[in-house]
Parts: sequence; C-alpha cells; structure tokens
Amino acid sequence: MMTRILDRRTALAVLAGGAATLSALPQALAQSTPTAAELLERLGADPSMVIAPDARVTVRELTRRRDLRRIAPSVDIQSINFAFGSARIPQNETWKIDEIASAMRQLLRRRGRELFLIEGHTDAVGSNDANLRLSRARARSVAAELARSGVRRDAMETIGYGEEDLLVPTQRADWRNRRVTLRRVTDLVIGY
Repeated sequence: MMTRILDRRTALAVLAGGAATLSALPQALAQSTPTAAELLERLGADPSMVIAPDARVTVRELTRRRDLRRIAPSVDIQSINFAFGSARIPQNETWKIDEIASAMRQLLRRRGRELFLIEGHTDAVGSNDANLRLSRARARSVAAELARSGVRRDAMETIGYGEEDLLVPTQRADWRNRRVTLRRVTDLVIGY
C-alpha cells in the first residue's frame, strides 16, 4: 500500500467528516490525490461503451444527460479541499492541479484533440440556486488553474451541478461532496 502525506487541514477534515479513523486514515488519504500517471491511465481509458460517430451529441446535450456522461472516463477530484461556501483553491493545494494538468497535457500531446468536461459539485447545505452558482464557480476555478498550468482552454468545458450528484447522500455539510469531477468526453461529442 502506498501512503501519501496529507496536510494537517485535510487530515482533520477526513477525521472530522467521519470518513476515516486513525487506523484507516492512510488508506483514505492514499486514494484522495491521484498521481499524474494514475490520472493519465484513468482518463486515457476507453469509454465504457462505444458511441458511433452519428450518435454523438453536442456538449450542451451531454451536460444534460447523466447516462452519457457516466460512459466517459472520469475521476472525482476530492483532494482539492474547497471550504464550505467557497470556490477558491487553497494555495497549498495548487500542486494537485499541477498533477491533473500534467495528465491532461500528456493526453493532448498524444491524441492532438481532446475535450474535458469539468463538473463542479457542492454538498446539500444551502439553497439549490446558491449551490448551482457555487458549483459552477468551482468548475471555473479549477479550469482557470488548469489553464495557468498549461492546459489549452479550448480543451475544457465547465458545468455546475450543485447538489444534484452527491457522493455521500446526506443533507449535512460533507467535504466529500464539495468536489470537481473531470471527464474526458472526446468520444461522446460531435466534432471530436
């Protein structure tokens, strides 16, 4: 088992959220920040179903169809610890964006043209409208950092889903729901 060192704030959030006990903490943390190589493997995988070129959809339609989005290779980026009500990426966590950007740049170099959907999510605390705005801001925040790390802006689309797709089904504040999901949707979208 590979163990990663996590900053104190993240470790405390994992413990406080009930996601781990002290004995299980290394395992929970090892899964929280994938390396560029792990991201490259996950995002570079084939979709779970092959979509014929004439069955591909627009980006707009894709964002409305959970069934299609789930076909795309993806990774939930839970390791970026968005504070409650915030879309700001903490300065001490920008190295995580660098790992993600490295994998995305490698895929773009290998294949030439790719499209990544960056989905923002929130927990269920607050109004639907506020959570939708916040989730959009989180997705845009991650996309802006990825662009600063060398990922072409034309390779990214952002969307916010608010509290629509909770990882942990709870109405309470849960850090695991405050995340961004990255999907490689190239094989699903018209024109790619």
